[in-house]
Amino acid sequence: MGAAMIPPDEAGPEDVVLAWEGVDVVAVRLPQLADSLDHILAAMERKEGRPLADLDRRAKQEVVRILEARGAFAVRHGVETVAGALGVSRFTVYNYLNREKGA
Repeated sequence: MGAAMIPPDEAGPEDVVLAWEGVDVVAVRLPQLADSLDHILAAMERKEGRPLADLDRRAKQEVVRILEARGAFAVRHGVETVAGALGVSRFTVYNYLNREKGA
């Protein structure tokens, strides 16, 4: 997901410092969740072999289901980002989400 290993003395408050037998060994800098969503969408496009906006309705609903399972909609502006990638409105994404919950 794009994490980076950095020296523990360069770790910031958002980084995760890993220790071995009480000694800080390495810090892990996690990407911002919004960046992760962009990576996930790009990977899904590569898997499909075409832009997500070119998928049919059923395939787009499946993409939304997968993204919801991965926490994509917990990210600020997640719905807007996904809607843009799918070429649909935010309202449509919310409909897909509600359809999934009602099923």
